[in-house]
Amino acid sequence: MSENAANNIMETKICTDAIVSELQKKKVHLFYCLECEELARNIAAESDHITLQSINWRSFADGFPNLFINNAHEIRGQHVAFLASFSSPAVIFEQISVIYLLPRLFVASFTLVLPFFPTGSFERMEEEGDVATAFTMARIVSNIPISRGGPTSVVIYDIHALQERFYFADQVLPLFETGIPLLTKRLQQLPETEKVIVAFPDDGAWKRFHKLLDQYPTVVCTKVREGDKRIVRLKEGNPAGCHVVIVDDLVQSGGTLIECQKVLAAHGAAKVSAYVTHGVFPKSSWERFTHKNNGLEEAFAYFWITDSCPQTVKAIGNKAPFEVLSLAGSIADALQI
Repeated sequence: MSENAANNIMETKICTDAIVSELQKKKVHLFYCLECEELARNIAAESDHITLQSINWRSFADGFPNLFINNAHEIRGQHVAFLASFSSPAVIFEQISVIYLLPRLFVASFTLVLPFFPTGSFERMEEEGDVATAFTMARIVSNIPISRGGPTSVVIYDIHALQERFYFADQVLPLFETGIPLLTKRLQQLPETEKVIVAFPDDGAWKRFHKLLDQYPTVVCTKVREGDKRIVRLKEGNPAGCHVVIVDDLVQSGGTLIECQKVLAAHGAAKVSAYVTHGVFPKSSWERFTHKNNGLEEAFAYFWITDSCPQTVKAIGNKAPFEVLSLAGSIADALQI
């Protein structure tokens, strides 16, 4: 057999395999909450196998939800997913009402995509009487009815505490994903002249992410108490002369990141950036990081977040140093699992 003939056979096989793989993909009907409309459209744009469906999000005069799932008959026997955002207690009930109904509409399978598990940072009981709301939320999610295809798949990105993986009951199948591949792809696009190292603000962040970023040198900080204050100190590594990227799962007020930046700069970091999967930023705390005359205009070269918190994405727009890395492609892939 000639070399050209062999190459043609190989190319034909590759094309055939690609076609078969495409035909085997599930067709998914994706519902979404109002906050996630832009992300849902981006997910659908990633795949011809994802069709957007709609819900009428209405309220009665007393404020309680008056909801209607459109095309309920048409999704029978189909693979169905719901993209949720539990950004506040006020929106959880109406979404849970929809989430509990969709699997009961005789669908082939049901997937809940909850990019940000919002109660994740409330997982400990330090004294009798503390309420670990992360466990409560996991119990609520675990009670989603079983569809004709079996238990609900629950897709969550970078859940706050590793032990929370075990909070979910056997009635659901949690799929824990990460936004770190988005960061590594973005870092590869930086100028080759920059020496990038990764910094972790504490041991918890190191335990969570260091294996996903082992291609980069690392710096680890630590938080210690001095009286009523928490002081950030350099624990190990040398940031001198490098572009240091602080990596964590989420940011609230941003105080720890700011203190970490100060320590890194004091130890000679040439440039400091930050990445968090979930930019929560309550009470518009993101404003502390914008490039303006408040003493932080040169503090962070880049601040990367994902679109797991849609309200934050809408608020920050294109304000420097923020840059949004979309989870849309990753979620589209997860819907095929």
